[in-house]
Amino acid sequence: MSISVPTLAAIRYGTGLRPGEVPPQDAQALLAQLPAARDAELRFPREGITGRRETAEKIIALRRAEAKATQNGKPNARLRQTTQQQANRLYRGDAVARIAQAVTSPYGFHERLASFWADHFAVNADKNLQMFMLAALHEAEAIRPHLAGPFRDLLKAAVLHPAMFFYLDQNRSVGPGSVAGLRNGRGLNENLGRELIELHTLGAGSGYGQADVRAAALILTGVGIEAPRLDIGYRPQRAEPGAFTLLGRSYGGEGRSEADHRAMIDDLADHPATARHICAKLAGHFLADVPPPEVVAPMVAAWTASDGNLTEVYRAMLEQPRAWQVGGAKIKRPFDFVVSGLRALDMPEKQFEAMMAAAMPQPDDEDDAPRRPKKNAPRHRNPGFARAMTIWALQRMGQPVWRPTSPAGFADDAASWLTPSQLAERIAWARMAAQWLAADREPADLLADALGDAAREDTIRIVGQAPNRVHGLAMVLAAPEFNRR
Repeated sequence: MSISVPTLAAIRYGTGLRPGEVPPQDAQALLAQLPAARDAELRFPREGITGRRETAEKIIALRRAEAKATQNGKPNARLRQTTQQQANRLYRGDAVARIAQAVTSPYGFHERLASFWADHFAVNADKNLQMFMLAALHEAEAIRPHLAGPFRDLLKAAVLHPAMFFYLDQNRSVGPGSVAGLRNGRGLNENLGRELIELHTLGAGSGYGQADVRAAALILTGVGIEAPRLDIGYRPQRAEPGAFTLLGRSYGGEGRSEADHRAMIDDLADHPATARHICAKLAGHFLADVPPPEVVAPMVAAWTASDGNLTEVYRAMLEQPRAWQVGGAKIKRPFDFVVSGLRALDMPEKQFEAMMAAAMPQPDDEDDAPRRPKKNAPRHRNPGFARAMTIWALQRMGQPVWRPTSPAGFADDAASWLTPSQLAERIAWARMAAQWLAADREPADLLADALGDAAREDTIRIVGQAPNRVHGLAMVLAAPEFNRR
């Protein structure tokens, strides 16, 4: 079976085909999306980056005041509940906006890379009140602006961010022999040091040991969030004094400073094991669960030659013949399935935006329970239905936005997503979408819009023999080739 390059570009490297949107014609068109997307408007955080920082700082300050009052015997349960609800609503609104961003953006390759890197530098909004507000900010200001430049810039932006510090408890890490450690008896937290090496750079099994993890954690002491603002600063009184050896290199010494941890991060970014780890992970994400060595090797070479320039790494991947072979080796994860499904359905803009608005949290919502819809309101304006097609669907399928189960992010292999329960949820979503969001579509038209020349002959035949229109539409979205890349 032969599939055209534009169809493969949209399905394998983008967010799926969409009627009226010209798919990328080749590798160069995919790469051209990266600078174009930098200047495009972002739907989240909903108040913008500056606005979200201001909102988060205010809510965090209120929570700190409540905590202090509680210590003094004057708790304010109402204030605590109100701030928690405010943070929850901010997260839920951002999650809906994140889905809408992927559905409507014409820069599918950029969206896929943003998802990849947000998962690589995973944070979890469920961690605490702060994370409900900062998970979206992490992707918006740390990930997206740096995903096409030098890896070391992306690494520093993603790791030295308040969201990562809250998530991995870096603010609790104090050098045991530092002034603050000796005074308060507080100690070292190795979370960030471990994940920096094991997940973000070198990768597991790359030759480092526990002594290296501890050294990284000690070098990071002194780095923390400067209250009341959400800025990363350096506090010498919390920094462990002395020199530390990490992977054979020495950091620190008599003049401990913030230059130590930045030098360490740069060195980890430049380590050969990091290039191998990241390139294999990229190839594994886009091409096959087992990264093809014939693709990874040129990517590593491009990384070395360009000093870690990520655009050149992507270019090397896209230039390999294996990158354009037909195979459907990768299963779409739930987020990509829902996004590509909504793109293929191609709802009228006003209808789609109305559904996204209905999915948004409202001031009178109790937790995630939606308000009752207006009598006789169209289905897409029903908050319960809108959430069932977006954020609740991802929750049921196991990939809620910015809520991975561990710092390793969401699984990215077929075995994790090709389960009976997963398939049942996808079929249920497809049926609901077919019944309520594709009222004017014919199955054959949706099949052409969703898969183009990637539709197999047996799928075309089965859809054509469907007992009714809704069944045929659902079969398109449940087709094996629609759920694979």
